[in-house]
Amino acid sequence: MARSRPNRRKSEKTALPKLPKMPRMPALPRPRINWQFTYALVTLCVVVAVSIALGRELLDLPVRKLDIDGRFQHVTKLEIAAAAQPVLDQSFLTVDLAEIRSRIQGINWVDTVTLQRIWPDTLRISYEEHQAAARWGANSLLNTNGELFAEDLRREYPELPRLDGPDGSHRRVAEQYLHVRDRLAKSSLMLDAIAMDARGAFTLELDRGISVRIGREDVDGRLERFFDVAVPWLSADLNRISYIDMRYPKGFVVGWSDGEASVAARPELANSG
Repeated sequence: MARSRPNRRKSEKTALPKLPKMPRMPALPRPRINWQFTYALVTLCVVVAVSIALGRELLDLPVRKLDIDGRFQHVTKLEIAAAAQPVLDQSFLTVDLAEIRSRIQGINWVDTVTLQRIWPDTLRISYEEHQAAARWGANSLLNTNGELFAEDLRREYPELPRLDGPDGSHRRVAEQYLHVRDRLAKSSLMLDAIAMDARGAFTLELDRGISVRIGREDVDGRLERFFDVAVPWLSADLNRISYIDMRYPKGFVVGWSDGEASVAARPELANSG
């Protein structure tokens, strides 16, 4: 009887493919620490920090002295020292210079202030005074830039021309003053006062007692006509003139000291402002 043969397909095992061998990763180098250099660096940082702290203690002394420099024409050294008094005994390095500068600039006549620390304990104060150009109202002053810098003054300063106008109009009036000042000087005339009324009309008062009425319209054009026409035409008779009225489109009216008036250049008599 024939013996049955086993199924070779079932008995055979499936062969798996062989995987390739993975290359070995190279070992990372271990960092080497230079402990000697590290200790030296840490020591240096500590020494620097201690030196800064000690140096600050040595440098940051209290302010003990004030060195004040200026022309002292209208401001005294005592006034400057009194305004800077709070700085004394404060920290040399951290004292608030802006506050001290503001206090000093609050003094009448003081314009610019420069502050400088002088080690170990001195604050140097240098200042410049305003240049007065005119009076404003009864007891205030304007500088050469038309800025109001002093108020409630006891002295009157009669040598300066007087400017008047409504509150807040000092810059506009000062601009007109600066505009005519040099031209008047070239014509051998001096300005005693310039005023602007509430309507904005200007009047000039000259040193010879002459009142020049400019008005509020075409102010620049009327001033040009005054200097280019009226002054040359009237130069020989200035001492006899009481007023010059420029408030006409094509001419002006002259009022004489004897009470008479005359018309120049046939002005239109309708008052234009």
